[in-house]
Amino acid sequence: MDIHGTAIIHPSAMIEEGAKIGAGVRVGPFCLIGADVTLADGAEIKSHAVVTGWTDVGAGTVVFPFATVGEVPQDLKYKGEKTRLVVGARCRIREGATLNTGTAGGGGVTRVGDDCLLMTGAHVGHDALVGSRVILANQVAIAGHCVIGDDVIIGGLSGIHQWVRVGKGAIIGALTMVTHDVIPHGLVQASRGELEGLNLIGLKRRGVDRAEISALRAAYEALKDGEGAFLDRARALSATATSPMVREIVDFVLSASDRSFLTPK
Repeated sequence: MDIHGTAIIHPSAMIEEGAKIGAGVRVGPFCLIGADVTLADGAEIKSHAVVTGWTDVGAGTVVFPFATVGEVPQDLKYKGEKTRLVVGARCRIREGATLNTGTAGGGGVTRVGDDCLLMTGAHVGHDALVGSRVILANQVAIAGHCVIGDDVIIGGLSGIHQWVRVGKGAIIGALTMVTHDVIPHGLVQASRGELEGLNLIGLKRRGVDRAEISALRAAYEALKDGEGAFLDRARALSATATSPMVREIVDFVLSASDRSFLTPK
C-alpha cells in the first residue's frame, strides 16, 4: 500500500493492500478503495463510494457518495480478464453514477477525459471512450464501445446505443434514444433521436468565430439538401471544405462507422 503522508483517510474506509493514494487525497467514511486503484493528487472520494478494479482516478477528481467506479463490465462475454478504467483530472462523478472497466474484446480500457461532469445515476459502459469537458445529465446511459467527443452535452434520461459515436461539440436533448452516429456540433432531439440542426448556442458559448459558424451552417445545408446519398454529399463537401470545423464534420462522416448516421431532416 502506498499512501502519501498528506492524504486524509477516514478510519472507517477500507483501503486494500496495493492501492496508491496521492498527495492531498481525501477518502471519506465507509469507502472501499481496491488494490489496483490509483488516486492522483488532490482526488476526493466522498462517503460510501466504491473505487475498485484496475482504475486510475485523475488529479482533483471528486467521486460522490454511492458512486461505483471501476466495477466489472455488464457484458456476458466478460470472463474475468484484467481490464482497465482511466478517469481524467478534475471530473465530478456524482451520486450513484457507475463506470465500468473495459473488456478484452473491446480494447481492454474505458476512458473518461478531463473536466467531465457525470450527474446522478449516469452510466459509462465498458470500452466507452468519453472525451473532455463532457456533461452527462442525470441518468444518462452510455452503452459499451461508444465514443463521445469533447464538449458533448447529453440531456437527462437519454441513452446512447452501443458502438455509437457522438461527435465533438454535439448536444443531445433530454429523453432521447440515440441509435446512430451524431455529426460534430450537431443538435439531436426527439424520443428516437433526430438530427435537427447545429448546436449554435454551444458554438457561441465557446467563442467560435462568426465566420466559422457561417461555414458550418453552409456545410450543414449542403449535407441536408445536396445531391446523392448522405455519404456522397459529404464527399462533395470534402472537396471544397477549407474551414477546420467543417473538416471535422467531413472527416467524421467519412471515417468508419458501425451504426451509420443520423442525417439532417
